[in-house]
Amino acid sequence: MITSYLNAQKEINKYIVKNKTKKVFVLSGKNSYFKSGAKKFMHQILDKDNTLIYLKKSYFPELNELNKIISTINKFKPNLIIAIGGGSVIDYAKIANVLNRSNNIKKNIINSNFKDIKKNIKLIAIPTTAGSGAEVTPSAVIYINKIKYSVEDETIKPDFYFLIPELINNSSNKLKASAGFDAISQSLESIISLRSNSKSLDYAKQSLKYSLKHFIPFLKNPNFDNTSRMSIAANLSGCAISISKTTAPHALSYPFTSLFGISHGHAVSLTLEKFLKFNFEKMHLSKSKFSLKKRYEIIFKLTKTKNISDLLNYLKRMKKQAKLQDNFADLGIDLNRDYSKLISGVNLLRLKNNPILIKQDDLKSILFNQ
Repeated sequence: MITSYLNAQKEINKYIVKNKTKKVFVLSGKNSYFKSGAKKFMHQILDKDNTLIYLKKSYFPELNELNKIISTINKFKPNLIIAIGGGSVIDYAKIANVLNRSNNIKKNIINSNFKDIKKNIKLIAIPTTAGSGAEVTPSAVIYINKIKYSVEDETIKPDFYFLIPELINNSSNKLKASAGFDAISQSLESIISLRSNSKSLDYAKQSLKYSLKHFIPFLKNPNFDNTSRMSIAANLSGCAISISKTTAPHALSYPFTSLFGISHGHAVSLTLEKFLKFNFEKMHLSKSKFSLKKRYEIIFKLTKTKNISDLLNYLKRMKKQAKLQDNFADLGIDLNRDYSKLISGVNLLRLKNNPILIKQDDLKSILFNQ
């Protein structure tokens, strides 16, 4: 799964030559393209006369920029797309590559009308963060008027991906902390998701064995080994949620991102412990086909905690070490003022995966119980 910088370059060059690729469209972030080392990496591969580089500007994937990306792809007519960046970059590429022939992109996304979805160009994904596992997930996020929507279909998965630790090490600690915690949360949520099965459970457990051990060292003393382990953890968490999907913490995370500019993994971290506690305390109401009690026992074992209180304290300590602020007021969020806006942006599909039915009053109680 992990490959070296030089080996990845060789493999991509080999693919381009073998398939007689004439035009390559590169999608990246306006900052990450330079900071991650992606520019240098791509410069040593591509013929500049047959390459078009698009650097996305928006903080999170949104419809207006998606339309610009699709328009650029349609004009350039590439034979290959390389998405090199974080989850937003890869999500943009995944959606653009299957909807660039759509007549009404906005309507189709809002109505989840993807019956005519079709991949038009080969896509290589190269993540520059160890987080979402977007390189293996059959879904992608897009915001329309600050409301989160998903494009979900097996077709949108990238054709190839490379996990290159050298491109991740240059990220800021703030980005690493947010992305890494997203991988951890995805796996924890996957374990108790209603759609979890034995395969997704195995992916989630394997992911957590890497991430829980290497997350803090990856932030404090990054090296090839712990960065590689976090990349694998993120990839495995993506495999887990491809099957099980995420639950309540992710459902509530999106308005924190769209309304307050809080990075995705950080936004997820704001409510993870709250929902873990809620689900544990309401265990007798579980709608799952599996034993929710046994799933929590798996989590306790993986985190080396004894009970729910111990688990919550464990996660709080981890966030503190990672410098992930979880006080709403310190993040500029006034729950009394902003509650209605936050709730209106909640992703209902993700809430449905939660093992315990969550009602409107439950959400309010959970959010206000800091």
